Amino acid sequence: MTTSPPHIHDHSCCGHDHNPPPETNPNALMSGRGLTVVKSDRTLISGIDITLNPSEIVTVIGPNGAGKTTLVRTLLGLETLSQGKITRKQGLVIGYVPQRFEIDRAIPLTVARFLNLGLKKSPAQIAAALDETGASRVSNAQVAELSGGELQRVVLARALLRDPHFLVLDEPASGVDHMGEASLYALIAHLRDTRNLGVLLVSHDLHIVMANTDRIVCINQHVCCSGHPQAVATHPEYARLFGPDAAKSFAVYTHHHDHTHDLSGHPVASPTEPSLYIRSSPNNSKVITK
Repeated sequence: MTTSPPHIHDHSCCGHDHNPPPETNPNALMSGRGLTVVKSDRTLISGIDITLNPSEIVTVIGPNGAGKTTLVRTLLGLETLSQGKITRKQGLVIGYVPQRFEIDRAIPLTVARFLNLGLKKSPAQIAAALDETGASRVSNAQVAELSGGELQRVVLARALLRDPHFLVLDEPASGVDHMGEASLYALIAHLRDTRNLGVLLVSHDLHIVMANTDRIVCINQHVCCSGHPQAVATHPEYARLFGPDAAKSFAVYTHHHDHTHDLSGHPVASPTEPSLYIRSSPNNSKVITK
């Protein structure tokens, strides 16, 4: 398979981008042009162009402090633009899974009741959303007692109850163990396929998330490079941000994954098409798992 080279945005020479902004898909769910946010004379993001399409998973990566969460909050209308323009498809419904979701453990609150807060959904709709995210068995559990993986699936179920066209997930695998991360990202890809959702992910989990994304946007206040995951992972801009050995630490392989994992990590039969996986490997060798 031939992949297109990534779009390169080199700001090292003069602080701005000489390339024209990418063309906007007329069917795009959302697009941003020249997005810039400045607070207290500090530039958080600068001149970012991004287009988010139906049925596409776009993952934003970058080092700590690169402006990833600021970009997400700006696209959601939660941050004030200093410069730039955001265009949203008319009637767009967004489901949002924030980076942190704090629960007051002193308040008794079951999962089912939490999902219904402010939404007025029927018990059948709540049950269906939990089933869709693989969290049915925690329906009557206290939210404060959930594990990290369980809570993320419950919050995702709540986002799905809005019947969104577009999902935004900021570090969705935060607080989830390694096995749970892969399972969660596979679930997100499955939801994209079954619901025809556009998805915007923010993640530090490069070695796992690259296996379940269509396009990578690498930022460090500005867009450094973007494109197909394999192209971005081998580009000098990526290596400059994450270190010269970063791209070499990825092993790429095709794996017939005939099972998934439940919330406890136990395998569950789930035949799928072959998937591309990218795993970090200390000695840069191919990593094969079953």
